[in-house]
Amino acid sequence: MKSRIETMAEKGSVPPETRSQHKGFLQWSHHNNVTKRNHQSIVEIVIDGREEDAVDEDGDRLPTLVYVAREKRPQFHHNFKAGAMNALIRASTEMSNGAVILNLDCDMFSNDPDAIRDALCFFLDEQSGHRIAFVQHPQQYFNVTKNDLYGNSPLQTDKVELAGMGGYGAALYIGTGCFHRREALCGNKYSSKVDGQGSMNWKSNDKTANELEEASKVLVSCSYEEGTQWGKEIGLVYGCPVEDVVTGMKIQCNGWKSIYYRPQKEAAFLGVAPNTLEISLIQHKRWAEGLFQIFLSSYCPLVYGHKRLPLGAQLGYCTYLLWAATAFPTLCYLVLAPLCLLQGIPLFPQVSSPWFIPFAYVYGARTIYSLVEGLMCGYTVKGWWNLQRVVLLRRSSSYVFSFVDTVAKQLGLSKASGFAVTAKVVTEDVRRRYEEEVMEFGSSSTTFIIVATVAMVNLFGLVGGIGKWWWVDGGMSLMGLQFGLCSVVVGLNLPVYVALFFRRDDGCLPVDVMFKAVGLASLAACLMAI
Repeated sequence: MKSRIETMAEKGSVPPETRSQHKGFLQWSHHNNVTKRNHQSIVEIVIDGREEDAVDEDGDRLPTLVYVAREKRPQFHHNFKAGAMNALIRASTEMSNGAVILNLDCDMFSNDPDAIRDALCFFLDEQSGHRIAFVQHPQQYFNVTKNDLYGNSPLQTDKVELAGMGGYGAALYIGTGCFHRREALCGNKYSSKVDGQGSMNWKSNDKTANELEEASKVLVSCSYEEGTQWGKEIGLVYGCPVEDVVTGMKIQCNGWKSIYYRPQKEAAFLGVAPNTLEISLIQHKRWAEGLFQIFLSSYCPLVYGHKRLPLGAQLGYCTYLLWAATAFPTLCYLVLAPLCLLQGIPLFPQVSSPWFIPFAYVYGARTIYSLVEGLMCGYTVKGWWNLQRVVLLRRSSSYVFSFVDTVAKQLGLSKASGFAVTAKVVTEDVRRRYEEEVMEFGSSSTTFIIVATVAMVNLFGLVGGIGKWWWVDGGMSLMGLQFGLCSVVVGLNLPVYVALFFRRDDGCLPVDVMFKAVGLASLAACLMAI
């Protein structure tokens, strides 16, 4: 199979002999003006599990396997992933109407054959199984480096925060690695009068394969959803880039509970983590923008979830929905502190003041707590430090764009953008640098100009501040906290300085980024002086 896939990728097309084996593939014909954005419904039962010959090499039964390509037409909005999921839900209803649906992203694979049985243990629990809407596994990756260079697998979030949300029965639905109860996903409200165990029945279907295919084609057509509640009250919610989170919250507000399950033995599902900084920041921009849209919409958990969700769960949701809102407070600390240090403007109490103690305590206690918690969750010290850096970069770049774009859309100043897909295929050199834990830049994007400018502002502030205040009696005491803050930011940005001034590989920051960053940082310092 691997050889056939690689051969097809090299040729750029499906070989005729493979195409002829499947009538579903045969319908993808450019001679009939069929493209990926303009085509009819295509459904093929590749393996019919009801047939006697549907067995593997060892004689074990194979499950029914169905190939589905929902209809797409230029005049109909296809609603991205949410639309695809809803089409699959309807098609599977016709095929088997299975009570439990497993949702996986295309870049994830099963890592534990017991995962399905584990999920069924929750759904079939005699005491509370009837109220469980979905069982969510954490999103884990197989290609994370030893020290998690880009903070792709935040262990503290997985092991502490999301587990805490699960304690309220309000585990977040994160769009993959999730087992759903069909009736909850289809918009049914929980009722204690309904026997949840009775819904665990499979559909006995006497239709032929051709009849099932033709019936399913209607269900995945563009016009099927017109005048229905699909995308509103039924299935995944439309109109939000993070349809998974808002759909999960809506299900919980319908009275259902959800489980967050992180197996101790091994990850149930593994995916592919972004292996360049730019891809990681683009991904977080999309997430933060979608989450902030939920907060500003009618689905805000403090409003929509009022009296429907526990207060702790509402605040837990807000922790993620307000990612974008952390951008500007962070930028204030990153930009104002070093510029004021250059001009001798103290922003914090001097070291000799009693008011220095609460500031130092809050920062010190938070840092120590975070480090200890990180080590307990499985981070290395370097891995924890990498996470602090990546969070800083996200808040000073991705989340800024997310905040601005979301507010602009709310005010009608910008049109809704498309779904930004993050590519995860990279060259061999990029993969090698990632495995060696060398940060990948390599472009002149606006994001990297902001990152480099913030790094240079803090470098100017630290160097200029030391030159100005080191020799002044009481100067270091007066500006101590600002020196400390700038030192930490400069330390976190060391890979940025190396990429700006010392590296010469393809992953360094281009020369034009260096000139723009130095120029903008110098301009900011001059304006502050004026």
